[in-house]
Amino acid sequence: MARKVIWGVVFILAAALLQSTVFSRLSLYIHAVPDFALCILIYCAYVNGTMTGQLTGFFSGFLLDFLSVAPLGLNALIRTLSGCIAGLLKGTFFLDVFFLPMALCAGATIFKALAHFLLHLLFRDSVPAYTLFGFTLWMEIALNTLSAPFLFGFLRLFEPLLVGKRENV
Repeated sequence: MARKVIWGVVFILAAALLQSTVFSRLSLYIHAVPDFALCILIYCAYVNGTMTGQLTGFFSGFLLDFLSVAPLGLNALIRTLSGCIAGLLKGTFFLDVFFLPMALCAGATIFKALAHFLLHLLFRDSVPAYTLFGFTLWMEIALNTLSAPFLFGFLRLFEPLLVGKRENV
């Protein structure tokens, strides 16, 4: 399990660096950046289960806290919960190449926005929040949803690194 978590965190950090450098240029035109790091976490959690999802979410979120100006622990909390929820869905649905990745990434983005909003209500001065009906949030949801099938397809190329051995059930 440690190998899956480490490789998941490596992929997530690479995606975070890409989205903060390359894809931030895209935000000049549409005011949103796709959260590939979140989508990679959802993939890792969905194919491996709850514990791997939680650990990958916590460690990647904690490292993302150091890369961002967010309060320490904010990304770790939200991504740990996201990984847990996605991991709970393991084996519930057949992982097709199109609709399920889109639904999982859209749901995770909405969950992230709601978690930011609720934490903003509790810690108004230190936690930033999305405007729930703002253009930026809905563009991020659209970008994550549309890119999910391509990202999940790309991650399947690295299945030996990211996915554990299949259990006989």
